[in-house]
Amino acid sequence: MTSDVPDAALARRALTGDAQAQRQLVERHRDGVYRLARSATGSAEDAFDITQDAFIAAFGALGRYDPARSFRGWIAAITLNKCRDRARRRAVRRYLGLPLPDDAAAWVADDAPSPETQAADRAELAATARAIALLPPNLKDVLILRTIEGLSQHETAQALGISGKAVETRLSRARAKLTLAVRDNVRPPV
Repeated sequence: MTSDVPDAALARRALTGDAQAQRQLVERHRDGVYRLARSATGSAEDAFDITQDAFIAAFGALGRYDPARSFRGWIAAITLNKCRDRARRRAVRRYLGLPLPDDAAAWVADDAPSPETQAADRAELAATARAIALLPPNLKDVLILRTIEGLSQHETAQALGISGKAVETRLSRARAKLTLAVRDNVRPPV
């Protein structure tokens, strides 16, 4: 059930406790939030958890949402922060030598291509996903928001708190590193 009500109006209603407005915002943006989290983490299970965490955080911080900004860009920024938080926790766990659970191998995402990329070679798709996941966060975030999520340069700049020119520069660098990494099938240079 999609309505023509703008996100800003739904956010104002959700702020007053309107459950229907909250539901509409979730329904409108959950697929994009999930795709963003899946692209950033490479894990379907992590992406599911991050999607929930992102919406919980967004509704908790709705009073700080600026209706002049894109809600999509705002929730994307929250999602990327949740992805970074999860990566930091995982890095700390590895650093401290804490073992992963026995079923951790089952967490690896199925790299099934979307309908648009079904004709693409699975090995190349997997190499690309691994290369994206290994990009430095400042480049990965711009690449995912612009090319995978389709945010405009302005929305991306707002979501990340950087200038439009920085978005251009980082996107160019990310594409160059990604091209090299996929071609060489190695970790992208930092």
